[in-house]
Amino acid sequence: MHIGFIGLGIMGKPMAKNLVKAGHTLVVSGHNATAAAELAELGAAIADTPREIAAGTDLVMTMLPNSPQVIEVALGEGGLLEGAHPGLVYVDMSSIAPRVSQQVAQRLAERDVVMLDAPVSGGEPRAVDGTLSIMVGGDRATFDGVRDVLAAMGASVVHVGDVGAGNTAKLANQVVVAVNIAAVSEALVLAQKAGVSPEAVFDAIRGGLAGSAVLEAKTSMMLDHSFTPGFRIDLHIKDLVNALETSHGVGAPLPLTAAVLEMFTALKAAGLEREDHSGLVQHYELLAGTRIGRR
Repeated sequence: MHIGFIGLGIMGKPMAKNLVKAGHTLVVSGHNATAAAELAELGAAIADTPREIAAGTDLVMTMLPNSPQVIEVALGEGGLLEGAHPGLVYVDMSSIAPRVSQQVAQRLAERDVVMLDAPVSGGEPRAVDGTLSIMVGGDRATFDGVRDVLAAMGASVVHVGDVGAGNTAKLANQVVVAVNIAAVSEALVLAQKAGVSPEAVFDAIRGGLAGSAVLEAKTSMMLDHSFTPGFRIDLHIKDLVNALETSHGVGAPLPLTAAVLEMFTALKAAGLEREDHSGLVQHYELLAGTRIGRR
């Protein structure tokens, strides 16, 4: 398939590379010149504007930081809307507010463009190896038509409802991940203060009900204080802000989410916003006056 891809950041670049590896013809945005050059070495073409990309492709995919960037790329000057043609499919894989997905989809529908919102979970490692979890909202027939394309980037591709449902599912995912990271941090700091090896506690509980993907992926980073980002604190703050905004709109209180957001915000105030979200353990270490480590 002839695909346009916009947003070659920490997640988007490996996702785009997996599309090329799967045999798709790619046109990428030249906004990130270094990343675009890497894709060009794999055979991708480079375009200057989203309008140009939309005009020359059957499917456009975006992986952008937040709602304002999606609005700009899709609807702004030189954006997708200006290059839209009947039959064009737009799949936004950014993690944004569900209401924004719905608003953008409505505008694009006026030009006979069908939009899916398809945010992902798994961080950079899974983006690289093509095993992301992808949650998709939008027209089911359109989803069926691009499912194989999405499968080149993800091990799990699930249709969850109408446009906006994908991002609602992603917000739910981010709530679970954030609260889980906080719980792991609390548990490891508790062990340290009680004089028990946090690493030994991890080994003891990982096979029981407390076991989780977060426990497995983040404990070693916490024990080593190695917070090179797979998913940055500032991005998780963005997602939790969107989750709370959405929750307020539908009347679903999220008290635990709000508490973790404040912890992440404290770390941002300390200049740690570009660290991995597993760095949340540092907030607990500060509160307890300790530092966890291996045996």
